Amino acid sequence: MFTHKDIEYRTIFVINCIKERSLRVSNGELLLEEQKENSDKMKTLTKLPFQKILILFIVGHIRITTPLIEKCKKYGVALIVVKPNFRPVFFWANYAEANFLLHQRQYQLDKEDIDIARILVINKIQNQIKTLQCTRRKDELTEYAKTKCKECYQKAVSASEYTQLMGIEGLASKTFFLAFFQDYNWKLRRPRTKCDALNTTLDIGYTILFNYIECFLRMFGFDLYVGVFHRMWFKRKSLVCDIMEPYRCIIDKTVRIAYNRNQFSDKDFVIHKGEYMLKHEKNQDYCKVFFNALIPYKIEIFKYVQKYYRCFMQQKPASQYPQFFI
Repeated sequence: MFTHKDIEYRTIFVINCIKERSLRVSNGELLLEEQKENSDKMKTLTKLPFQKILILFIVGHIRITTPLIEKCKKYGVALIVVKPNFRPVFFWANYAEANFLLHQRQYQLDKEDIDIARILVINKIQNQIKTLQCTRRKDELTEYAKTKCKECYQKAVSASEYTQLMGIEGLASKTFFLAFFQDYNWKLRRPRTKCDALNTTLDIGYTILFNYIECFLRMFGFDLYVGVFHRMWFKRKSLVCDIMEPYRCIIDKTVRIAYNRNQFSDKDFVIHKGEYMLKHEKNQDYCKVFFNALIPYKIEIFKYVQKYYRCFMQQKPASQYPQFFI
């Protein structure tokens, strides 16, 4: 398993391969190459020593060789390949296999214990308040939302029942969205219904965030279907839904900024059978915006998941669990 020395001396390399590139091993180093224009020859873009690599995070389309996998195994490098929307395609990490002690801890957790879930919800509400403050708006709706979210925060701190905590989280999010997206004819957050362009854009962003978080959780061997706030549901990776909660505001801010800059627009969508669908030619543009928003947080997310893992395995009190502040 990872140590602090791994974080200090080894790096998470994210390789953007939206354009087709290839990785190969030469003289014990990892070479990233792409084809030269108007030529069959390859040019080397960068060289990476395996001893310095902690995680090799490849986004897009790539050719991977057998020697590369062998080197990753030798040096304990996690190899993750995802689509441009961060959906995992291939995952390999030698140290995450058969972590049955972790699974045992997950399965034995009392379902009525909401201590960890409470920390996740409190952290999310804190980030929603901070995100509203960052708008620097003083209008009535924004001021009301900040006040309401602060009330929800206080209620969440003292919440003792699961249904109560769910209601507080839902109220805070409803109020937050109403103020944060008030300039875009916001009505209601309706996940996965594709009822309008803004809801659909948020779905795209949250899906990319979900897939990104999943990759880090996989590295530590978690059973992704066993959560602490989101309960078990058929084919739902509840733990991923849990861990992404404090990070959702990254997507919210990115969407609002992109609309302000006209990077995103309702015109980027077509309506098919009553649902808003992103035009195919716009897929790469949207993925690139979210990609650029999430990549700077790669170390923070890794350390968050690492600390969460250690707290969970050592059964530490909820107050010692990690928090992320935007």
